[in-house]
Amino acid sequence: MIWTDIRNLQIEGQGWTDMKSPFDRLPASAEGVVRDVVWDLSRHSAGICVKFRTEAPTIWARWTLTSDRLAMSHMPATACSGVDLYIDTPDGSRWAGVGRPETTPDVEAVLVKDMEDGEKPCTVYLPLYNGVTSVEIGVPEGCRMEAMERDSDRRTIVFYGTSITHGAAASRAGTNHVARVGRDLDCETINLGFSGNGKMELEVATFLAQLDPHLFVVDCLPNMVADEIQGRASHLVRTIRDARPGTPILLVEDRTYGDAQFVMSRRRRNENSREAFKKVYGQLQSDGLEGIYYMEGANLLGEDDTVDGSHPTDLGFRRQADRFVERIREIQAQVSNVR
Repeated sequence: MIWTDIRNLQIEGQGWTDMKSPFDRLPASAEGVVRDVVWDLSRHSAGICVKFRTEAPTIWARWTLTSDRLAMSHMPATACSGVDLYIDTPDGSRWAGVGRPETTPDVEAVLVKDMEDGEKPCTVYLPLYNGVTSVEIGVPEGCRMEAMERDSDRRTIVFYGTSITHGAAASRAGTNHVARVGRDLDCETINLGFSGNGKMELEVATFLAQLDPHLFVVDCLPNMVADEIQGRASHLVRTIRDARPGTPILLVEDRTYGDAQFVMSRRRRNENSREAFKKVYGQLQSDGLEGIYYMEGANLLGEDDTVDGSHPTDLGFRRQADRFVERIREIQAQVSNVR
């Protein structure tokens, strides 16, 4: 095998370059500024992927994890700590193989073998709920592998949110809705989901405003109660808007808890959060802020597609991605100056 460090290929899913570790999601300057738990979660490689071309019939990966916790009680090791391979086809990007982590910290696995001849545009997603210090892709000696050049008009969407944005409880690194939206819309997605800690904080808002995507998606309600929403949502939006006056911002309601029909506290949590969020949105509109869009959460998921009433299965992520793609396309159609 010939091994290539993915830093020599095309990496997507990172908004900054001044990282403490190569596969972090917040810049080094965020350490000591954002809360410690947010900083620690930002060191998970969720949403980061590498793109390359190869005609190799077999593709391997080897990577080094930062935590020995390979899985969680509601989420498998393939998603928490594994890598996930997709290959572009005329019919879209299709799943081709997964690297299952069975050792720690060093993992080596075949992603796919015995493929047909011909060049293949590949994407490998990194672990969702673990960090990595190094990742290499291996192909048989004599096979070519090269970085995929980024299209000059390729768009970028930043998702800021909760454990659901982070990826819980997908079965693989490429099956959460953020990754799916990226494939469906052929755009780069930057995943800034911080499990249990997507709370629209001032410190995080300041770092978000440093980014220059084509769209911001704010999806934090599952981690917030009504008082927090009233106190923070407007400031978050205004901080981004002051720095990026022409960039659309999509505000997303929380998904309906799967058991909200039976558990009153869950139902009230949905109702109170949405009421508070709609008030903030209405005030932003009254104040004349343009380019602020809203997405209701009642139909983000179905009735049977979470593992615990909160975190989606792959079916839930597929349904949620479809809703996002539809809404984002509506925004793109309405905004004539989307870059």
